[in-house]
Amino acid sequence: MTRFRCLFHAIVIGVFAVIGCGAASKPDVLFKPDDKRIRYTGRIDFSNPRKPRMAGAGSTIRFAFSGRSCDVLFENRDAGGNHGFIAVEIDGEYKGRMKVVVSRTAYAVARDLNDGDHTVLICKATEAMTGCFDFLGIVCPEMRKPKNRPKRKIEFIGNSITCGTGLDLSDVPCGRGVWHDQHNAYLAYGPVTARRFKADWLLSSVSGIGVTRTWNGPGPTMPEVYGHTALDAGPSSSSWTEDRYVPDLISICLGTNDFSDGDGVHPRAPLDSARFVDDAVRFIQTLHKRHPRAHICLLSSPTLSGAKGDGLKRLLESVMRRCRHEGIDKRIHLFSFSRSFSGGCDGHPDKKGHEEMAGELTPFFKKIMGW
Repeated sequence: MTRFRCLFHAIVIGVFAVIGCGAASKPDVLFKPDDKRIRYTGRIDFSNPRKPRMAGAGSTIRFAFSGRSCDVLFENRDAGGNHGFIAVEIDGEYKGRMKVVVSRTAYAVARDLNDGDHTVLICKATEAMTGCFDFLGIVCPEMRKPKNRPKRKIEFIGNSITCGTGLDLSDVPCGRGVWHDQHNAYLAYGPVTARRFKADWLLSSVSGIGVTRTWNGPGPTMPEVYGHTALDAGPSSSSWTEDRYVPDLISICLGTNDFSDGDGVHPRAPLDSARFVDDAVRFIQTLHKRHPRAHICLLSSPTLSGAKGDGLKRLLESVMRRCRHEGIDKRIHLFSFSRSFSGGCDGHPDKKGHEEMAGELTPFFKKIMGW
């Protein structure tokens, strides 16, 4: 009997000891999602604690186990049958992505390890609009309590660049497959930067989104959807509870899509600069009210150059001046990337570009945070 069939029968009949499957010294056990030793970070819907729904790109599950192998159980909730990806890290080493499909539940994230204690991080590599994953538990011989949570916390607010769109060409080259086959939030500049500081990360990011408009339409915008767990505008969206994650630093990389020329189909008026500044200031005031101790850093666009890049920088300077004038203290900062990064799909940064972006951000964050 194969390991998958043993796992299937164990779940169906409720017998969690799987005998005769694998070479582990102890039988496998199903540990449910509400086990206190499992740690979550990111935009995850906990309406059902027995089936938490991983929504946002970069949301993570961290756990430790003892043994040689383990599986994680997911249900892909995409109604259209779409697939997504998870990224897997074991003992601090990136192991790659795994495709999460509607027809499958068990995913073998660890195999043939040394028989001992291991730490696993599962990161949702794709964003909510391509499907959410209901987490059903972990199958392994024995769970351990992971190390203490990182004390430092960073939130990265942004668009497709922050999501990690178009950066991972390891499986599907640009122009092939579906549009999110090159998504990998784990390798995006935010998580890369956070790992350099041994910090937790939270991504609040949506492809195509902006401050006052999307890349090809009037909205919904980031200020409009930020309060929803899945960053969507649907009436059934669960509310995002900010007290689950209190960042020390909030990084905002928005504006690229506001400067977009659109899709050539929908009418596209010139960007209303005054509205952009007003909307950005109100959004930052909301963030500052929720997290008054957090430093807020505005980032220039990593992909815009020329007149558009310069135009966005001028608007961000106006935003920063207005924020300080209207009562936000000197915890607001502005950072400009040295150049544009567009080596990935559809003009996005590739993996190397994200690493270089993180390389530029790291000393700046270190300076303003004293880390």
